[in-house]
Amino acid sequence: MTAERTRHLVAALTGLGLGLAALGPGLAPGFVLSYDMVFVPDPAFTRMTFGLTGIVPRHVPSDAFATALGTVLPADLAQKLILLAIFVMACTAAASLVPSRRLLPRLAAGVCYAWNPFVAERLLLGQWALLLGYAALPWVVAAASRLDEPRGGRRLVRALIPAAIGGFAALTISALTALTVALVTGRTGRARARSAAQVIGAVAGLSLPWLVPGLLRPAGLPEDGTAVDLFAARADTPFGTLGSLLALGGVWNGETVPSGYGAPATATIWLVVVVGALAAYWRWCREPGWRRGAAAAAAAGFVVAGLGAVAAPVLEWVIGLWPGFAVFRDGQQYAAPLAVVIAVGLGVAADRAAEARWTGAAAGAMAVPVILLPTLAWGAAGDLRAVRYPDDWARARQLIHGDPVAGDVLVLPWASYRGYPWNHGRRVLDPLPRYLHRRVVVNDAVTVDGTTVAAEDPRAVRLAPVAGTGTPAADTLRNEGIRYVVVDAETAAARPSGAAVAVLRGRDLAVYRIDGSGAAAGDGVRAGPAVAAWFVTSVLVIWSILPSGITLSLPLLGSIHPRGSKRRTP
Repeated sequence: MTAERTRHLVAALTGLGLGLAALGPGLAPGFVLSYDMVFVPDPAFTRMTFGLTGIVPRHVPSDAFATALGTVLPADLAQKLILLAIFVMACTAAASLVPSRRLLPRLAAGVCYAWNPFVAERLLLGQWALLLGYAALPWVVAAASRLDEPRGGRRLVRALIPAAIGGFAALTISALTALTVALVTGRTGRARARSAAQVIGAVAGLSLPWLVPGLLRPAGLPEDGTAVDLFAARADTPFGTLGSLLALGGVWNGETVPSGYGAPATATIWLVVVVGALAAYWRWCREPGWRRGAAAAAAAGFVVAGLGAVAAPVLEWVIGLWPGFAVFRDGQQYAAPLAVVIAVGLGVAADRAAEARWTGAAAGAMAVPVILLPTLAWGAAGDLRAVRYPDDWARARQLIHGDPVAGDVLVLPWASYRGYPWNHGRRVLDPLPRYLHRRVVVNDAVTVDGTTVAAEDPRAVRLAPVAGTGTPAADTLRNEGIRYVVVDAETAAARPSGAAVAVLRGRDLAVYRIDGSGAAAGDGVRAGPAVAAWFVTSVLVIWSILPSGITLSLPLLGSIHPRGSKRRTP
């Protein structure tokens, strides 16, 4: 094994150790359910998996990836492997960017990138799909700076695959980073234009699985300018919003800030480390390929991250021009490229310390992120624990799946996030749309600090006036194609009124059947364009991972031939 491969292996093992330490009780049998992180036993591919039900396809293609992995492995094991892979990739990718042959500086960068407030807050928010793209971002930086080299496009697509799995938010952040690096590192105007075209082409091709169903939604792209203020970055340290963002914190949801984070003493030390790492990056990082590009991406990301907090009207105006720009509302996530620069800067500082034979300082640089954020350990101080779905859920699924009569499912009470007692009261996005294989209608409106972002699912919008009462009329639900109503059992007051048959009344769930339900209105997306989108993206991914001398021949679907070889003519 070469020395370089050994360094990569040690970085990967270090990342694995960090993942094991961070997940802690979440590694027990069962599922970690926290806010947007929803995994279910025995997942299945449904129309929802591919964004064909008419809802905004934010979960595409991450749900398909989780379902595929959960089909060949126990689903709870699949979740743990995905979460551990985030830490392994993050540590390995950041370590690979440090321009040093020494191991300690590389590990300092890897640990800093895998263990920081950004990772902790996004993990508690359950955004594992976003963190997949974050983990591979250092590889994206390196690949985007080498697009003018042979096979540069293939390297970029490969580096973008984790973000592509993560979906629209992860890929948007990676695209912004790659485009900035490509434009800054290009030597001539023509080279910059060619590199930018490669980035745009790669991102567009990898975006098709969620882009096509999103654009073809009958209801169009959702618009809600009020959400800018709700999801803008917020201060979680004594240094205000911008200072918190500089320290890689600033998440909009105060409930997902790690326990004890932001205390004046540790926050001050961490900010000094961050500023020192940025200074070290600027002074000592001499990597000619991506140095300026990564710095520019970090600056651009920081501007976007703070936009909603300091210039909300500007962002609202941009979203008004095209609703797709709403992807910039959750500002803190755009601090990701800044995390790359901070991690590399810390690694470079550790390298200078090692060069001066200050081995203790180099080792301290590796340990300081963990020391200053100890509450990420042990499942974020116990917040991330594995739980099992209650038996009532399994009985409800068996009953509903065993019914040959068509019809959808409505969930009461009318809310999108739940605080189940069996999940220790921790909020989680309602798992039933993934747990059941029928179309499940839930209230997808989100309420933050008393302000509600309007629902986006057309079915939810139509049913809200009656479902919001808690006792919707069975006749109305029947006309909307609802066959079953599932109610959290602790909310005894919620149930359909009229001719609804109680088929299950358990401690955790109650299920009511509405006989004679009719066909639901068609709000979905046609499968044909989505299938074509997946095919094109799959071809692009396969092309990127094939050996360099192999090319896919698109006219002859699936035929493979060495580059430069001649085809035989019959």
